[in-house]
Amino acid sequence: MTTDATLVLDIGKTNCKLTLIDGQGLTLAERRRPNRVLLPQDGGYPHHDCEGIWQWMLEVLGEFARAARIGAIVPVTHGATAALVDEAGALVLPILDYEYPLAEAAAVPRPPFAETCSPALPAGLNLGRQLSWLARRFPTQFARTHSILLYPQYWAWRLCGVAASEVSSLGCHTDLWNPAAGDYSSLVERQGWRALFPPRREAWARLGSILPELAAVTGLPADCQVVCGVHDSNASLLRHLLEAGGPRTVLSTGTWVIAAALDGAATKALIEAQDMLANSDVLGRPVPCMRFMGGREFGVIAGATPAPFGAAELQQLIAQRTWALPCFAEAGGPFAGKGRSGHIVGPAPQSPAEQAALATLYVVLMSDYCLQALGAEAAPVVVEGAFTANPFFGPLLAGLREGREVMVSDDSSGTTCGAWLLQGWQTRHTLAAAALAVAAFRPEGWQAYRDEWLAQLA
Repeated sequence: MTTDATLVLDIGKTNCKLTLIDGQGLTLAERRRPNRVLLPQDGGYPHHDCEGIWQWMLEVLGEFARAARIGAIVPVTHGATAALVDEAGALVLPILDYEYPLAEAAAVPRPPFAETCSPALPAGLNLGRQLSWLARRFPTQFARTHSILLYPQYWAWRLCGVAASEVSSLGCHTDLWNPAAGDYSSLVERQGWRALFPPRREAWARLGSILPELAAVTGLPADCQVVCGVHDSNASLLRHLLEAGGPRTVLSTGTWVIAAALDGAATKALIEAQDMLANSDVLGRPVPCMRFMGGREFGVIAGATPAPFGAAELQQLIAQRTWALPCFAEAGGPFAGKGRSGHIVGPAPQSPAEQAALATLYVVLMSDYCLQALGAEAAPVVVEGAFTANPFFGPLLAGLREGREVMVSDDSSGTTCGAWLLQGWQTRHTLAAAALAVAAFRPEGWQAYRDEWLAQLA
């Protein structure tokens, strides 16, 4: 039996995943389920199916505990999410889905962008807006709050009973964090919330052993350690923080596509209206970022089950001048909330294969737009996450700029790899670089197609 396996709990906006990883970083087993949002009842609001995740997780933990000796559990989750917990350890209110519109929260003054580097976002994507809305809408329940737990730390708390806060989740477009000061923002002080946040711990900190009752139910070792955990797009950066590679941009792809410019790769000032922001890495350092809801938009264009396609479909769409213009998701991105709705210009795709090809052209163009807006178009780009499975994404991105170096990770989930690294972070246990440079692919007229796409946006 493996003696040093680690379990990564990865809760994304679309899917939940449990991955069992051995001491060399090799995946031993993996299970996943769709992430559900429960509809409101009796004046409530859409909220995450936490109990469904919990019961599924306990079942899989029992299965994995029979396959390996699990020494550590690392939670990694999407951002813009927090749990309000009372003194008895129960949820005060269901955990709100960040895509729910919060009209009344607009009246709450936000800290200036210069303070938080957190742009004004729609719905509940600014976590401070969520908390303000909950406090106004449900004052009696909110008053019972003993701890505000960011989403990774909520799952760590459920597993080991120790409450903590962590900077990468505090600093992801929440309005709650001042990255320059390394402290809570003026919103937290104004609302009197500072005391509700548990002590800050490093993402790699071992908070404690799994609760005895959970060890009994699952068969996990009693000394299995629970790691504090990390925000998902920051997990994708961890391997790169351990490497001395000079300026580069990590393109984390999934439901969200996030361009994170490391070590001076971004040369332009952040512009709030473009959905630029500074996330905080696990060391508390600001990281210039820009993002759009690329995975969601890809699905809208390509369909629920994208069809296989090849170079012929890409060339046909470019030659006939068929474009997809943003945006196909309501939440986030440089074109969201500006009266634009996603639409297709030119001859419509004639097959599912052409739909998937057009979706690929769209997410490549949007990624290039973000790199250019950050001033990171000259730095090498490392593609992590879901789009690594698309054989044309990296080569097309490389083909848009002369001399652009694009590397594609061999790990389709940079978040899982990064979370695994946390369990050995104190000894700087790293993983050999596994991103390979791809050859640029330039279908005839590809760069001109990009220029015409940009002109239509203007």
